[in-house]
Amino acid sequence: MSMDAFELKMRREQPRWPDARWSCLWIKRIYEFQQANEASVLKLEASELINFLKHVRAGGTPTWQRHQAAIAASRYLEMTQGSVSDEIREIVLVLANHAAKERNGDSAAVEREQNFPEGEPEIVTELRKVLRRRRYKYDTEKAYVGWVVRFLNANRGRDVSELAEPQIREFLSNLAMGDSGGGVAANTLKQAKSALIFLFQQVLGRQLGLLEHSQATKPQKLPVVLNRDEIMALREQLPRITKVAAKWLMHDLLYGGGLRHKECRRLRIKDMQIDEGTILVRDGKGEKDRVTVLPISLREAVLEQIEAVRARHLRDLERGEGEVFMPDSLAKKYPNESRKFGWQWLFPSTRTRQDPRSGRWWRHHVSEDYFSKTFAKALAASGCVKNAVPHTLRHSFATHLLEDGADIRTVQELMGHSDVKTTMIYLHVMNQPGLSVRSPLDAMRGVTAES
Repeated sequence: MSMDAFELKMRREQPRWPDARWSCLWIKRIYEFQQANEASVLKLEASELINFLKHVRAGGTPTWQRHQAAIAASRYLEMTQGSVSDEIREIVLVLANHAAKERNGDSAAVEREQNFPEGEPEIVTELRKVLRRRRYKYDTEKAYVGWVVRFLNANRGRDVSELAEPQIREFLSNLAMGDSGGGVAANTLKQAKSALIFLFQQVLGRQLGLLEHSQATKPQKLPVVLNRDEIMALREQLPRITKVAAKWLMHDLLYGGGLRHKECRRLRIKDMQIDEGTILVRDGKGEKDRVTVLPISLREAVLEQIEAVRARHLRDLERGEGEVFMPDSLAKKYPNESRKFGWQWLFPSTRTRQDPRSGRWWRHHVSEDYFSKTFAKALAASGCVKNAVPHTLRHSFATHLLEDGADIRTVQELMGHSDVKTTMIYLHVMNQPGLSVRSPLDAMRGVTAES
């Protein structure tokens, strides 16, 4: 197979191997190293690959990139020969283990391997470093960086040393008021304020006042809840909207176990305690763990999904991949666990992607849009006009449990609420006929429920 043929096939294989670009770059470098004609078939015995890897290592190429090169070589061989030798597989796995040890070694090594976007202001990079040292989640990093960049743009032309509380007050006031009188939501304003306070106090070391004017009162709203008929109608539409059984399972777990949308996407194989009939929810809201119910009716579907993940994971392992993200503390404690099947996502993405922090390539869980767009289509097709989102299924879970007579403390535990007052809000949206007051308009017109 020529270099051009390999590159063309890699583009066609994009859904399976989305990191095709760097695979082509490494094969091109191997051609150059061997001084081979790119129109010819590349010779890639284990000894030749080892010689190439030694060559690039001498040039300062880090282990994780040499691992990339070995993966590219195994893909080329799979395409040209239909199989990969045990010697080549061993090279790929050895490099993968070495790369994992480097990544999960001492803090200095972790710091060196962190990725920071090029061209961003120095103060923003410093903000990222502090957030990562303190183990803030990547979602928080994205949000804080976004607000700080927006704040800096609003004060363009001024050095950060010139910015202080007056500029923060003005920025937050503009957010609260909005360009046309409609400001941001209270939670959004709170997040922007937290980001700027973190920047000034934790990164710049400058204390701030209370910023009292920016305190926004969050309005008390009742959650949107779907009744049982609406849940059934929505569920019936899913097979018509999509043939992907994993999306049906996500719907059933959100409603059947009271999961948050993010919690469902982040489930790992080992979290599904099928024999016990429970789901272990790790690192939920407030970084809390909890146990919730796994519906008996879903056990078979969960087992089928696990087997589908197993098949994909085995294919990944054959290519020297199969690594997933692990929390920092566990990554250090168990440096070789990231390829174990139990740590794989229950709902893995169809593509591997580069981690924005470490620069590593691995298979992540599905994105937020994976189910939310399908949910919106199914909701519309069901004829329901309520302003529902996937999180509504969690609200419905709690409400229907209470309607069925479940103890409110039990529901509190299943939902993971710190305060029972949070759970009690569902008492206000229960479908209770006991509310049976008669409207004065019906009394005036002589209308009864029977009529």
